[in-house]
Amino acid sequence: MAEAHQAVGFRPSLTSDAGEVELSAPMLQEIYLSGLRSWKRHLSRFWNDFLTGVFPASPLSWLFLFSAIQLAWFLQLDPSLGLMEKIKELLPDWGGQHHRLRGVLAAALFASCLWGALIFTLHVALRLLLSYHGWLLQPHGAMSSRTKTWLALVRIFSGRHLMLFSYQRSLPRQPVPSVQDTVRKYLESVRPVLSDEDFDWTAALAREFLRLQASLLQWYLQLKSWWASNYVSDWWEEFVYLRSRNSLMVNSNYYMMDFLYVTPTPVQAARAGNAVHALLLYRHRLNRQEILPTLLMGMRPLCSAQYEKIFNTTRIPGVHKDHIRHLRDSRHVAVFHRGRFFRLGTHTQSGLLSPRALEQQFQRILDDPSPACPHEEHLAALTAAPRDVWAQVRRSLKTQAQEALEAVEGAAFFVSLDSEPAGLTREDPAASLDAYAHALLAGRGHDRWFDKSFSLIVFSNGKLGLSVEHSWADCPISGHMWEFTLATECFQLGYTADGHCKGHPDLSLPQPQRLHWDLPDKIHLSISLALRGAKTLSGNIDCHVFPFSHFGKSFIKRWHLSSDSFIQMALQLAYFRDRGQFCLTYESTMTRLFLEGRTETVRSCTREACNFVRAMEDKEKTVHSEQWQLATSQTAVQQIHLFDVHSYPAYVSSGGGFGPADDHGYGVSYIFMGDDVITFHISSKKSSTRTDSHRLGQHIEDALLDVAALFQEGQRLKRRGLGEDDSGHSRDSLPCHTRGSRAPTTATNF
Repeated sequence: MAEAHQAVGFRPSLTSDAGEVELSAPMLQEIYLSGLRSWKRHLSRFWNDFLTGVFPASPLSWLFLFSAIQLAWFLQLDPSLGLMEKIKELLPDWGGQHHRLRGVLAAALFASCLWGALIFTLHVALRLLLSYHGWLLQPHGAMSSRTKTWLALVRIFSGRHLMLFSYQRSLPRQPVPSVQDTVRKYLESVRPVLSDEDFDWTAALAREFLRLQASLLQWYLQLKSWWASNYVSDWWEEFVYLRSRNSLMVNSNYYMMDFLYVTPTPVQAARAGNAVHALLLYRHRLNRQEILPTLLMGMRPLCSAQYEKIFNTTRIPGVHKDHIRHLRDSRHVAVFHRGRFFRLGTHTQSGLLSPRALEQQFQRILDDPSPACPHEEHLAALTAAPRDVWAQVRRSLKTQAQEALEAVEGAAFFVSLDSEPAGLTREDPAASLDAYAHALLAGRGHDRWFDKSFSLIVFSNGKLGLSVEHSWADCPISGHMWEFTLATECFQLGYTADGHCKGHPDLSLPQPQRLHWDLPDKIHLSISLALRGAKTLSGNIDCHVFPFSHFGKSFIKRWHLSSDSFIQMALQLAYFRDRGQFCLTYESTMTRLFLEGRTETVRSCTREACNFVRAMEDKEKTVHSEQWQLATSQTAVQQIHLFDVHSYPAYVSSGGGFGPADDHGYGVSYIFMGDDVITFHISSKKSSTRTDSHRLGQHIEDALLDVAALFQEGQRLKRRGLGEDDSGHSRDSLPCHTRGSRAPTTATNF
């Protein structure tokens, strides 16, 4: 993913002769601007909350409080303890006939002050409660009395009617870790992959950094954490994503797949109609904050800030850095088919078009016989070009074809009606899944508008997919939207017996508007060069997707192990067998426990992991010679309630993937498909003589079986020591399943 690409490309400027860092006016200005942006976002959200109902009290609660005060006053009771009389004295005297009006105004002012004080108190109390993290250290399935009390208080102070942004003003801010701990953990993470000489040199640089530079840099971060909402997230967005000049295709964007085993309808226009309708239903719920906030392990709310830019969002290229453009609303989608662009309206005066009406409009586009204009077919390849190149060309394009460009960039999202089929086939399941992944990750290099927040791809056989731009949010956000879309379009909207959307067409709707591009001659060469670069990049990607069905999450949990840690150890073993060495490993993890948190890095190639791998490869060691500690992490399940895997076991998604972070590395994504299947997405570059996605896939499968057999043997020896039944299990006796339920993806980069 993009953060891993930037980490690979980053080269520290610190040398052994580095001097002390001096106070920097530009740095202070950046901190000031960051805080200013935070406060603007706070004010915008406050106004939106005011319009939709303020949490934890709605305007109705103010009316109830005011009515209660008026009733008490009528009964000659003074709940204000004399404060309302003092307020009346401060109000202007409008004469005797307005005496009652002064009383009502005094009661309203007192009710407002009391209402605001109660809201503030509840927010502070909830923020203090959400700052407790002791529940993270609880053993799985066990909960201490302290944690139970904490959970009960959180539920009480959270209120009854939760909305998407209910917790935003109560989430704690992300703390700045001590620089000493940061340096210590950094040295621990690089120790397994450095020689003694290189590690000594790195440790000496770290000590010099602590002595000369760390204190002032740490002060900058502390200052920013006090002034802005989050000390790192906006800089992360800017320097990791928006300042990157690489192509978005493969290097940054990622993909998500459809149901693995079924396609609800083979009718391309019908699948597009239902999917677009479901996506816009999600947007409607998002605008009304009707989506429930995500609770980690059902207890701890996560930050919802990233949801704000799912729709109506485009990444605009710049010469030095890009910026994100987000519109409050958009009532159309941009559609690409056979080299032509269309503007398809999604609403009428009466509201959102029905799925059948949308199907009709998509079918009109599919039936349109008009050819693409010269160079129009490959125009979108510019969005796959290096960002500075695309920024310069876009200036000319905006001058010559402003209306068409605005229709695409101002759309709710981008839809690509592909002319080829995709998805799992019985004839060649392995190759078909690999081709499906490649089509979603790169396409043909000119049939995706990579700048849009996401592009919906609808293949000719009705298969769906998603290509997602990374800067605006992380994978769990788009994954949440995608789960809702698949469940809604299939189980709620549904299809007729002949595969069409339910309902009736609307023949009164105008034809989708064909977009016309007046492309100047100087852009033609840029399009050709961009297409050549996109095809080279696309052709260099080796994608491999395989469902591992020998066992799944339930088998791992049976041994009281973290499923994610189990997979990470298997990946370390597989990579060592593939390359004969260890390397720094990037595993993404979220920081959404904190306000405006995004993502962080788990460095899973630890000394303990390396020792484990060496022991697995040492033929002289037996299973019971050492005790191995596995680090644990939790893979959050999102909307499993939307999918009835018992009644519809074939309706499972195989997740998604992304490109490799390094020219000689791998990108590995995996998804726990319920309890019994794990699907892996592997990518590498064909130009590298060191990598092979299929070879690594075989190593992963072997490593999973070997690690599982190891723990089974360990449990057998443990039972023998306790005098229990020691009927052993071998690698050949592992359970084999082929179906499971939906769970989110965890990503790893080597």
